[in-house]
Amino acid sequence: MEQNSGKASRAGGAILAFTIVAGAIVGNHYGQPSIGTLIGTGVGVAIAVILYLIDRARS
Repeated sequence: MEQNSGKASRAGGAILAFTIVAGAIVGNHYGQPSIGTLIGTGVGVAIAVILYLIDRARS
C-alpha cells in the first residue's frame, strides 16, 4: 500500500459524472441525447486528465 505525502488530491470522478449527465440533458434539449452524452464524456475526461496532471506536477 502506498502512503500519501499528506497532500490532498483532487478527484475527477464527480466532475466526469456531472459532465456526462449535463451533456445528456443539453443533448436532449436539442433532440440528440446520445451526442450530448458523448460530448459530455469527452469534456469530463479532458477535465479529469488536466486535474490529474496538475496534481502530479504538484507532488
